[in-house]
Amino acid sequence: MSVRELVVLGTASQVPTRHRNHNGYLLRWDGEGILFDPGEGTQRQMLRAGVAAHDLNRICVSHFHGDHSLGLAGVIQRINLDQVPHEITAHYPRSGKRFFDRLRYATAYRETVRLTEAPVDADGELARTPAYTLEARRLSHPVESYGYRLVEPDGRRMLPERLAAHGIKGPDVGRIQREGSLDGVPLEAVSEVRRGQRFAFVMDTRLCEGVHTLAEGCDMLVIESTFLDEDEGLAEEHGHLTAAQAARVARDAGVRHLVLTHFSQRYTEADEFERQARAAGFEGELTVAHDLLRVPVPKRH
Repeated sequence: MSVRELVVLGTASQVPTRHRNHNGYLLRWDGEGILFDPGEGTQRQMLRAGVAAHDLNRICVSHFHGDHSLGLAGVIQRINLDQVPHEITAHYPRSGKRFFDRLRYATAYRETVRLTEAPVDADGELARTPAYTLEARRLSHPVESYGYRLVEPDGRRMLPERLAAHGIKGPDVGRIQREGSLDGVPLEAVSEVRRGQRFAFVMDTRLCEGVHTLAEGCDMLVIESTFLDEDEGLAEEHGHLTAAQAARVARDAGVRHLVLTHFSQRYTEADEFERQARAAGFEGELTVAHDLLRVPVPKRH
């Protein structure tokens, strides 16, 4: 059975708190695992969440501030210690390669795993697999930062009433799916497009075109909401979003499930983030993330 879920490993911005670890997010997408922004302590949070190094196939770093990347050293060494049998690909802003290199080789260890670096230096497609296309878009932050978007290819949904009308049943249903037509009946006559699912990960940024492009039509949007409305000036100054700004992005983009995260340590009550997001007009599913939370990607329509 395929599993599509977000495993939240950490939700703090800048500094951890008693209840929030630095950032870390694992997206389980069928048989693959994509680790986003492993901040300090991610290796231990993986252990607590039941996430193994073998679960990882890609690592995506949005930018090289410490709360989004200091965990790389431990995660990479754990991947090698556990001798993960498959290749792992790392994406990160090319301008931060010197930081990636320092973290990758922060201490001595035995390399046993093929870790392929695929730096990001422009908007566009990063990887294409049968299960998804991975894209990146530039964000607006004091250092170069990218958001990531996963897009599943569109498929087709078979329509029982149309199949019956054409007398197609049993093994012939599989035949028409494989071959595209059967006895002069095209696949399009007995099916409809099933839109592929979309997931986006948007960390440290001001409002910009990249934020809206990444969020458009997403089934799940994981997005920073470092500040509340009363501190919008601080958000703009430091290159961040408020909960209300993130919610308006999700509302306008038609997002189905909004996950707010990356909270400033100045706030101790999570309820206000939800209240301000709702006040901004977002009416879909809403999660104010906390550490070790598991959030299923919404089922297809």
